[in-house]
Amino acid sequence: MPETAPGVPDPATEAFVAQRNLLFTVAYEMLGSAADAEDVLQETWLRWTGVDLGSVQDHRAYLVRITTRCAIDRLRTLGRRRESYVGPWLPEPLLTGPDVADDVELAEHLSLAMLLVLETLTPIERAVFVLREVFDLDYDEIAGAVDRSPTAVRQLAYRARAHVAARRPRGTASATETRTALAAFQRAVDTGDLQHLLDILAPDVVFLGDGGGIARAALVPIVGAAAVAAVLTVGLGNLAACSREPAEINGHPALLLRLDGRIDTVLALRVDDGLVTGLYSVRNPDKLVRLEQETALHR
Repeated sequence: MPETAPGVPDPATEAFVAQRNLLFTVAYEMLGSAADAEDVLQETWLRWTGVDLGSVQDHRAYLVRITTRCAIDRLRTLGRRRESYVGPWLPEPLLTGPDVADDVELAEHLSLAMLLVLETLTPIERAVFVLREVFDLDYDEIAGAVDRSPTAVRQLAYRARAHVAARRPRGTASATETRTALAAFQRAVDTGDLQHLLDILAPDVVFLGDGGGIARAALVPIVGAAAVAAVLTVGLGNLAACSREPAEINGHPALLLRLDGRIDTVLALRVDDGLVTGLYSVRNPDKLVRLEQETALHR
């Protein structure tokens, strides 16, 4: 590549920086991990610096293609690692700003509940779904990114949509519904009375705790209102020792629990038709390191 004159912006760097937040969002949607998304961006940058920019008509599309391919490779590796993960695996929660919550469609796809659904897709299906449904790329662009024909991409998109539709949250919960559920949780912790929380738990509610073998957490999913209530009853004493503050996590209301000033737990909820169907408790400290500042996500 020709050298850039002193003081003149490097075109490759300018193009990458201009698309960085988009590329990070693509990688995070693919991987559910900010740390892995950052690794993918590093690999994208290394590959991008070796590209002859004179042959690239659309920098954004080309960068998305590189990022997608790197994310697919990483996802295949992570799939093997997650088989040995201690206890349930949950996506890495991110502190987000009001712009993410305002983009209702993006926020829906960024929720911990949806990212868990995407974990059930194959790497190629996930890439096609994310690029089509979240970023609205056309089939030809996606075909170039996943090295498939446009016809094959259409079939993959159809299969992925059907798979996700059967497992995604039944109705998009409003921020008000989620905050109501979180308020009930806080009251239960403050008073030791679980009744207000029990009133909004769905009969088939699932509690998932992610400690990663580092922090204490349930090693298996807890299913059913009575079983979840029993787990929460046991944990109320420990929770009462934590300060609790509302936060926007992945575009949705959630709670940050701090112990001695340090973030100890992120609690997020899945709300369907006014009832809590999922409680997600992330305690793995490796997944809490980015929560002191907002992460820029956008399409």
